[in-house]
Amino acid sequence: MTTLWPIAQHERGAGTVLALALGAVVMALLMGLLILAQAGVMASRAASAADLAALAAADSARGLTSGEPCAVAAEVAGKHDAKITSCTVAGGDEVEVETELSRPFQWGVATGRARAGPPP
Repeated sequence: MTTLWPIAQHERGAGTVLALALGAVVMALLMGLLILAQAGVMASRAASAADLAALAAADSARGLTSGEPCAVAAEVAGKHDAKITSCTVAGGDEVEVETELSRPFQWGVATGRARAGPPP
């Protein structure tokens, strides 16, 4: 009668190694998910800053508020930790703004783009 005891002796600690490897894989996946979530938040903030800056600039272009449209857009974007990379006033009333966050994402820059003008 043979026993399986010598074979089991060689596999001692294999569960610990497997658990550590599984834990490392889970941590790597969570880190990747965290990076994607941070990128999404930064992109949303940049887009929001662009939207608000374009709306404020369009109001200024239409004469509803005082100031030069692109200067107003830069001020509004600055309040949202963003800077204007492009500001174009087309047709006198329509404004297109591109923004970039002042504190960029570690692996790139979050940008936003918006256009605003009078209602149709």
